[in-house]
Amino acid sequence: MKTSTKLGLLSSLYLSQGLPFGFFTQALPVLLRHQGLSLPAIGLAHLLALPWALKFLWAPFMDRHGSARWGLRRGYILPLQCLSAGLLLSLALPDSTVDTRLLLAAVLGVNLLAATQDVATDGLAVTLLSPSERGWGNGIQVAAYRVGMILGGGVMLAVFDKAGWRPTLLALGLTLLVATVPVALYREPPTEPAPRASLGLEWWWRRPGAATWLVLLVVYKAGEALATGMLRTFLVDRGLTLTDIAWLLGGVGFTAGLLGALIGGSLVVKLGRRRALLLFGVIQATAVLLYALVASFPSSLPWLTAVCAVEHVASGMATATVFTAMMDACRPEHAATDYTVQASLVVLATGAAAAVSGFSAQALGYPGHFALSALLCLAGTLYVALAFHPSREPMPGTPEVSS
Repeated sequence: MKTSTKLGLLSSLYLSQGLPFGFFTQALPVLLRHQGLSLPAIGLAHLLALPWALKFLWAPFMDRHGSARWGLRRGYILPLQCLSAGLLLSLALPDSTVDTRLLLAAVLGVNLLAATQDVATDGLAVTLLSPSERGWGNGIQVAAYRVGMILGGGVMLAVFDKAGWRPTLLALGLTLLVATVPVALYREPPTEPAPRASLGLEWWWRRPGAATWLVLLVVYKAGEALATGMLRTFLVDRGLTLTDIAWLLGGVGFTAGLLGALIGGSLVVKLGRRRALLLFGVIQATAVLLYALVASFPSSLPWLTAVCAVEHVASGMATATVFTAMMDACRPEHAATDYTVQASLVVLATGAAAAVSGFSAQALGYPGHFALSALLCLAGTLYVALAFHPSREPMPGTPEVSS
C-alpha cells in the first residue's frame, strides 16, 4: 500500500476518534460552566474518560481474536464506529434540551466505544507504518485527531450557540458516519493473531528499562493537561462568548495544532527521538507559561489568540514526538497491546491532571495554576534528559532508557 493511502486511511480513523471526544472535552466544559457548575465539578467530569485509561485491560483479547472475514483490526473498527455514531444520533431524538445525566451517561458510553476502537486503530497503524514512515504517520495521527477535536469541539460549539442541541448532535453523528467511509472501503490483508505467550502486562514488568520508560510517559504530558483542563473555563470567565471560544479553539486551534503536529512529525526523524522530546518539551513549557502571563493581566482577544496559537503548535509537536517513540517500543506481533499499554498510561496521567485542575485553579487562581502547570511541563522535560540516553541504538521494541 502506498504511503499516501496509509496516511489517508489513518487520518479518517483518528479524525473519527477526535470528533466526539472533542465535543465532550472542549465544548462540554464551556456549556457546564455556563450552567453554573463549579470548577472542581467541571474538572471531575474528565473522569468520564476513564475507559481511555483502562483500555489496556481488553487490548490483549483484541490482539488474539478478530474477524477472519472483516479483518483483525477492521472487524473491530467498523462496527464500533457505527455504534458511536448511532449513540450520538439517538441523543438528538428528544425535541427538548438533553438531560444532563443522560448526556454524561452518553459521554461515558461513547468514550468506551471510541477507546476500544482506538486499540484496534493503533494496532493497525503500527502494522501499516514502516519505521521511516512513523514520524509522518504520527504527525498525521495527531493532526487528524486535532482536526476531529476542533470540529467536534470548536465548530460544534458554534453550531450549538446558533441552533441548539438537536442540530449539534445530528451534525456530530452524521459527520462521524461520513468519516467511516474510508475504513468501510478498506480491505485488510489476512493477519495471524498474536500468540498468547508474553501478551499481557507481565512482559512489560520483565522488560529492561520499562519502568523508567513508562514513568517518562506519565510525566511528559501531565503538566500541559493540568493547564488545558481549565483553559475553556478561563476563557469563559474572561467574558468570551461561545462564538469567540469556538473561533479561538476552532480556527486558531485547528490551524496551529495541525501545523505543530506536522512540524513535529517531520522533524522527529531528523532530530532523533531524544532531542525532539527535549526541544519540544521546553517549547511546550514556555507556551504554558504564557497562559500564566495573560491570566495575570487584562488581556485582549488578540493576545489570547496569539498565546492559544503558540500553545497548540507546541502541544502538537510534543505529542507527535512522544507517539512516535511509543511506536518504536512496540513488538509488531503485539502492536495493539504494547501501544495501548503506553497510551493508557498517558491518558491516565493527563486525565488525572485534568481532573484535579479545577481544584488547582480554585486554590491558586488562574495565574498560579498555569504557572504550576508550566513547572510540571519543565520537570517532565528534565526527566527526559536524565532517562533517555542518546548513546544507545534501540532495537525494535526497546526504548532508549536506563534500566
